[in-house]
Amino acid sequence: MFEILKNMFSNKRNNNLSEIVNDGAFLVDVRSSLEFSSGKVKGSVNIPVDQIQNQLAKFKSKKNIVVFCRSGARSSQAIAILERNGITNVTNGGTWKNVGSLLVK
Repeated sequence: MFEILKNMFSNKRNNNLSEIVNDGAFLVDVRSSLEFSSGKVKGSVNIPVDQIQNQLAKFKSKKNIVVFCRSGARSSQAIAILERNGITNVTNGGTWKNVGSLLVK
């Protein structure tokens, strides 16, 4: 539980979010498939938080990863799962609307 709270409120992860997003980060929406189909960030992929453990190979070769959801809570869970599996180059983007607003048009 501490890891999830730490990931939600850690400022160091969000200092350069705009730069990371626009530098070609792997953008991962961890909301449900239904939520994703109702609105998404251009260039993002949908890997629901409950499927991350089974999809670790998709994360391993990425330089930077930004995870996001509806409120930031599931993305914090996603970071905890990824970090437990040795994937540490992950930033919590918070909400999908926040990440979408950072994309350079």
